[in-house]
Amino acid sequence: MRYYVTLDPDPNARPVTVEVVELPSGELRASIDGRAVDVDVVPLGDQLSVRVDGQVVDLTTEGAPPDIGAVASGHRSYVRVESERMRAAAQARKSGASGSEKTVKSPMPGRVVKLLVAKGDEVAVGQGLLVLEAMKMENEVRAKTAGTIAEIHVKAGATVEGGAKLVSLA
Repeated sequence: MRYYVTLDPDPNARPVTVEVVELPSGELRASIDGRAVDVDVVPLGDQLSVRVDGQVVDLTTEGAPPDIGAVASGHRSYVRVESERMRAAAQARKSGASGSEKTVKSPMPGRVVKLLVAKGDEVAVGQGLLVLEAMKMENEVRAKTAGTIAEIHVKAGATVEGGAKLVSLA
């Protein structure tokens, strides 16, 4: 199985490719970025004793993939571990949702009370974009994805139908 491992992940970090194959004997064959390494893993209660090229490290992990915390030799690190399957699924979700989530549509008919952003603004996931009044209730329409405001299709005071384009993100 191929894994992509990023230590103390940041958006610009390049993941290390780790390939692990379990042999019929139970032994592990592994390579890191194409370089073969000698490895062995032994569970010790809630820890793992990991030997890589003759160096032994007792490893404690917390959390669940893809983002886990790891404590080795008294040093805590945060690690992102993604299998090929996890990456493919994330890419499929991202490419399948990108078109629809880049255009924010009105969830219901109503009147635009207030715009909370302007063209060119950077927005984060969950950030309010505008306030829409429907049935005498004010509802904040939020971004489902991060991006830059490319176009605002409505003005304050405009009446919109359900499904009408409100904002486009780039």
